[in-house]
Amino acid sequence: MKIKSAEFVKSAVKPSQYPPPVLPEIAFSGRSNVGKSSLINTLLNRKRLVKTSSTPGRTRLINFFAINNIISFVDLPGYGYAKVPVSVKKSWGPMIETYLLTRETLKGVVLIMDIRRTPGIEELEFIAWLSRFGIPPILILTKTDKLPKTKQIKQRLAIAEILNVDKDSLILFSMKTGRGKDYVWDAVEKLL
Repeated sequence: MKIKSAEFVKSAVKPSQYPPPVLPEIAFSGRSNVGKSSLINTLLNRKRLVKTSSTPGRTRLINFFAINNIISFVDLPGYGYAKVPVSVKKSWGPMIETYLLTRETLKGVVLIMDIRRTPGIEELEFIAWLSRFGIPPILILTKTDKLPKTKQIKQRLAIAEILNVDKDSLILFSMKTGRGKDYVWDAVEKLL
């Protein structure tokens, strides 16, 4: 997709704060510090539209972005390790679940995983949860540039086995090289 415009719309915690449900939405989810914000910025050819941080847990709200005024990207808070109070972490689950279950314009969820990590129970449960509610996932393995090619192949196969998915359904992505960017856009456009 050729990006003509990409802009922050608003942040929200509850449905009454969401923007009007006009544009189809693709949500981005994943463990804290897996590269969600960097992936979105790379897809949109922007350096700092979505704030990035080396500190896990910086995204604490649901952030909406309008792209070309035809689609909305939604950046969800990361799960897992994050340097935030326990009370904040506990509020994320219900906040994200409410968004995913009630947003009628949601077309799918991009689940981002670090290729260097073995998926945990959180990823397995999240994929099962999406399946139960009929929300299609796009599975992305980020940070591929940090592994040699042979290790990437082995990791992709191992992760596919753990998630019980075809290895070709796991899109390999690198923010540094742009690898996989077109495949992510193809997957997004299929959901639209």
